[in-house]
Amino acid sequence: MRLEKCWFCSSTIYPGHGIQFVRNDAKIFRFCRSKCHKNFKMKRNPRKVKWTKAYRRVHGKDMTQDSTFEFERKRNRPERYNRNVTENTLKVMKKIVKVRAEREARHIKLRMKGKAAKEQKEAVKELEQSIHMVKAPAVLRQDQSLTLPMIKAEVSQQQSEAVRAMEE
Repeated sequence: MRLEKCWFCSSTIYPGHGIQFVRNDAKIFRFCRSKCHKNFKMKRNPRKVKWTKAYRRVHGKDMTQDSTFEFERKRNRPERYNRNVTENTLKVMKKIVKVRAEREARHIKLRMKGKAAKEQKEAVKELEQSIHMVKAPAVLRQDQSLTLPMIKAEVSQQQSEAVRAMEE
């Protein structure tokens, strides 16, 4: 079973699916669906269309320099297998999956690095814009139903002495 890649979005095309376009110079373009075919006919650049793999690679959304992806390259030559090579290959495949998962986690962590600061700025901005909705402290003191109830906890004599000793 031969699996092709869509020229526009790089997704997998299974046998019996998609559209094939042959240009006058005999270059073959395969498309997974009519959406990709129409975008190609409109002469759109896949690197500028946000839902394509090319866009994600160019804008740092996908992992591109991961060397573990090289193992998936297509090889059309027949291989002779011996038991040792096959056994070692199966062992290494597990390691590759583990390495790829670690690299993907690191990639996601780097992408999300500045998100906390950005969310903090957005929260401050929203608070400044809607400060009129927040009740004044004097109103909160008068109406106790607007505040959260105070929870009192009992502390043993030994714990309170230990806290005092630390403070001194």
